Amino acid sequence: MSNVDLKIGGRSFKVACAAGEEDHVTGLGRLIDQKIAGMGDMGGQSEARMLLFASLLLADELHEARNRSPGTASAAPVDDAKMAEKLESVAAALEKCAMHLEGGG
Repeated sequence: MSNVDLKIGGRSFKVACAAGEEDHVTGLGRLIDQKIAGMGDMGGQSEARMLLFASLLLADELHEARNRSPGTASAAPVDDAKMAEKLESVAAALEKCAMHLEGGG
């Protein structure tokens, strides 16, 4: 087991991951941080809500990619098992962040 430090929304989070997955989890953290930065001023929303909105945006992108009709341009075929694994990793990281934000971590 390894730990990585993620900087999301101006805050640092230490997240556990499997050995060898450090770069992948760090990249996922950057993606979440980019989504939060792209949302602009959230008018006093809590960090937990900002993470929720970023997660919803990412889930929507995944949904669109999975449901894209075969005749439209696509970057690459979606590997459902790999995508599910990535989503589980993101969900676990978000759960830890939420626990930390709520004072339980």
